[in-house]
Amino acid sequence: MRLGGPVAYAGDPEAWAAEARRRGYSAVYFPSADADDSAVAAIVKSAEAAGLVIAEVGAWGNPLSPDEAVRSAALEKCRAQLALADRAGARCCVNIAGSRGVKWDGPHADDLTEATFDLVVESVRSILDAVKPTRTFYTLEPMPWMYPDSAESYLRLLRAVGRKQFGVHLDLVNLVCSPQLYFGNAALIRDCFAKLGPHVRSCHAKDILLGGELTVHLSEVRPGLGALDYAVLLQELDRLEPDMPLMLEHLKTDEEYRLAADYVRSVARRTGVQFR
Repeated sequence: MRLGGPVAYAGDPEAWAAEARRRGYSAVYFPSADADDSAVAAIVKSAEAAGLVIAEVGAWGNPLSPDEAVRSAALEKCRAQLALADRAGARCCVNIAGSRGVKWDGPHADDLTEATFDLVVESVRSILDAVKPTRTFYTLEPMPWMYPDSAESYLRLLRAVGRKQFGVHLDLVNLVCSPQLYFGNAALIRDCFAKLGPHVRSCHAKDILLGGELTVHLSEVRPGLGALDYAVLLQELDRLEPDMPLMLEHLKTDEEYRLAADYVRSVARRTGVQFR
């Protein structure tokens, strides 16, 4: 298993890779969304020389937008980023499924309907069929209010899409959307890996905290400040392939990333899990 996180990129691949290693990372996000072929080659070469796995290329946008211009632009971005991920040999290209509402990552009444499920299948197929990747996988990050919103719905999507290069991206915090799942998140984690483990390409490292005010307030927090069962998460990840990345995200400062990485490593030591 590998631990990684974002590292600022100023156009120098060797300096970028060295900084990732200085932070103790063995996995990285691909650092440039608009790299040409020569830049991609230089980044990949530096990553390989430093022993870094490129975990993810982001393709964030809304392929289901009700605005045709927004939807078309998002689909084009997904195709471009998937092609970039394939050139870079990244483990996956990741996006969310998208929303039928105006806010690309926000809730809408139509998002968990059968009609929208069919639209997700159609959009994923169209992206994969246009690019035909051979080295990477297109994946969807789970969300609490859009597909895939559970291990079951992700498994259903995998079967419905029916494309070899459609894989799984896990963000367990995004699936904790009730007090029941919050307090039972160890079982949720085990269920996700039992159902989806062979398809997982990358996993995000976050944490979640339940507030005490009515009605229900769940907040994303730094790893170590919430209730996500990291011992179970690390043990389940460790059963998968050796290069499986666990990627820190959404923190604001280098110090927060240091503290998050320290916490994850401390849990790994307690549970007998080793990072590469």
